Amino acid sequence: MASRFPEQRAGRGATVNEVPQRFGLAAREADGDWLDARTALDGEPSPLRTSVTIENPRTIITRNASPDVGFDRSINPYRGCEHGCIYCFARPTHAFHDLSPGLDFETKLFAKPDAAELLAKELAAPSYQCRPIAFGTNTDPYQPIEGHYRITRACLELLAECRHPITITTKSDRVVSDIELLRGMARDDLAAVAISITSLDPKTARTLEPRAPHPERRLTAVRKLADAGIPVHVSIAPIVPQVTDHEIEHLIARAAEAGASGVSFIPVRLPHEVAPLFRAWLEAHHPDRATKVMATIQSIRGGRDNDPDFFTRMKGQGPWAELIRTRVQIASRKHHLGRQRFQLRTDLFRPPVLPGTQMSLF
Repeated sequence: MASRFPEQRAGRGATVNEVPQRFGLAAREADGDWLDARTALDGEPSPLRTSVTIENPRTIITRNASPDVGFDRSINPYRGCEHGCIYCFARPTHAFHDLSPGLDFETKLFAKPDAAELLAKELAAPSYQCRPIAFGTNTDPYQPIEGHYRITRACLELLAECRHPITITTKSDRVVSDIELLRGMARDDLAAVAISITSLDPKTARTLEPRAPHPERRLTAVRKLADAGIPVHVSIAPIVPQVTDHEIEHLIARAAEAGASGVSFIPVRLPHEVAPLFRAWLEAHHPDRATKVMATIQSIRGGRDNDPDFFTRMKGQGPWAELIRTRVQIASRKHHLGRQRFQLRTDLFRPPVLPGTQMSLF
């Protein structure tokens, strides 16, 4: 079980690794005089290594009925994310595995190598009705381990063959490795990509999202996707008041320069265990403004660290939220960028033919 004392690790986002009590797990707290001299006694802590556990789910399409999101189904090839974004709203999902949403979320990952096979079975079901499938709604489909496992790629190859519409949200320029596949899908209005860029300042990005690609590499990915005719927009998510909000106008200008067709944004969200993780991160990296940052976030979230209510959770409320929204709108109009959703086709879908079925004989 994870210990509860703070520890900063180079290249990692979270500064703590506490196992949550939300599900009745037993707490374990490091204690003793040795803590005051643990470095002198034991030396520097060994580097954290990323481990990957193979997961064998029964299905791969996750469905939701949320009225304030633009998709009703998604695929997440991985659990946990090595990018280590401190604000990631997916962190609490690691608690279901009795793991910490802190450092465990960044280092103890799960991969689903049978995803494409499971997807084929679900798409071939007679009751399946085609609607766009979203990738990157929980953890990043192009995080570093995708380079080895290629699970996202396998799913995209199947969906391209079936002419099934998809959307992708990622912080990684690794999406460019699939550009030819996406180009063919986009030609038939079957694919759209959102690149998430939180900050253009390398130092800020390095602490907020320590293992995500450099912001300039992401802007280069936007340009390559746009030049390939693939609809691409930039997601400024999240906007962190007092930390990244001063970059709004510059970021939108750079997105337009890179060829993005639009921008979207979400004020920072701090659900469940993300709030204490974010507070610990503020104390480690921005102690001079930690109180002010949290006061502003609470003003956006109705006096709480997080607002879970539909519609307001994505937009925020109050004067700070309105100010951010107005600044985004003015900068977007200046650079001729919109927030329109991409219209993807569903009428081209053809179900896959599974091995051993009657149609596979012809």
